[in-house]
Amino acid sequence: QVQLVESGGGLVQAGGSLRLSCAASGRAFGSSYMGWFRQAPGKEREWVATISSGGISYYADTAKGRFTISRDNAKNMAYLQLNSLKPEDTAIYYCAGDRKGLSLYEYNYWGQGTQVTVSS
Repeated sequence: QVQLVESGGGLVQAGGSLRLSCAASGRAFGSSYMGWFRQAPGKEREWVATISSGGISYYADTAKGRFTISRDNAKNMAYLQLNSLKPEDTAIYYCAGDRKGLSLYEYNYWGQGTQVTVSS
């Protein structure tokens, strides 16, 4: 059974940092793209970042310069470093793996999410 489990969320003040982790199990994701998404209350889920199997990263405009996606294929892990957090970054953050086709935004596997709350 394939599972993606996020961790590292929490409550942080504006300007602070968090590091989210995504632990994959049930299959190796080393040759797969991995992505991070978020969903704020009352809003649709939005794409945050994607990293290719070779480590090339892609970011939404809202994430550029503040967030960093990375991966450790040996550990079957993906990460999202969140810096300079703003209250509008408050959301549930989801990890996703194994993209569909050539899309950066559609994936076959999803985690349950981890809550990030940024206070002003």
